[in-house]
Amino acid sequence: MADCCENKACALEAMKVKQSKILKIVLLINIFLFCLTAFYGWAANSTGLMSESIDDFGDAVTYALSLYVVYKSNQVKAKVAFVKGCLILLGALFVLSQVVLHLIDNTVPVFETMGAVAFVALLLNFSCYFLLTKYREQDINMRSVWECSRNDILNNVAIMVASILVWITNLGWADIAVGLVLSVMLLGSSFRVLKASYSQMRSK
Repeated sequence: MADCCENKACALEAMKVKQSKILKIVLLINIFLFCLTAFYGWAANSTGLMSESIDDFGDAVTYALSLYVVYKSNQVKAKVAFVKGCLILLGALFVLSQVVLHLIDNTVPVFETMGAVAFVALLLNFSCYFLLTKYREQDINMRSVWECSRNDILNNVAIMVASILVWITNLGWADIAVGLVLSVMLLGSSFRVLKASYSQMRSK
């Protein structure tokens, strides 16, 4: 019986070590993505890329928090997941504010920069998604970071499509639409994370 318990403890420790390594990798990737999309989003005057940069910043914070709680209890993980949900919600509200501003200014982004940066981001985010997928059902901590990664891929594809539409129409509405869609996605993601984390916090 003792050996059984000891083996379970060893397996749990090994799982946490693997989670920690994966989270360090995706954290570094998202820090790089934040710098990339923030700079080129500003340079290209793109709502989509600027929204992506905010999302990447939130993801980097999320992954850092997730790394912190790898060795913590499930209750602590649930509380941190709740904080992550709040961060995602704040990101969604910021993106909505950018959509309104660009609607007022009627800006047209640089479509070449939008498409190229979104493609690079897609490759990197898909790498994060692939790394996190096998760990998403292990606990609420890994499930919440996997949720962020999946959202990033959908956002990158949307920005690439928007860059093509901006190129064809020479209008900025497609870029603004991406920002609006992203904000809705982030709102949905934040509610799911908040709901799951709240349920786990209530369970003892």
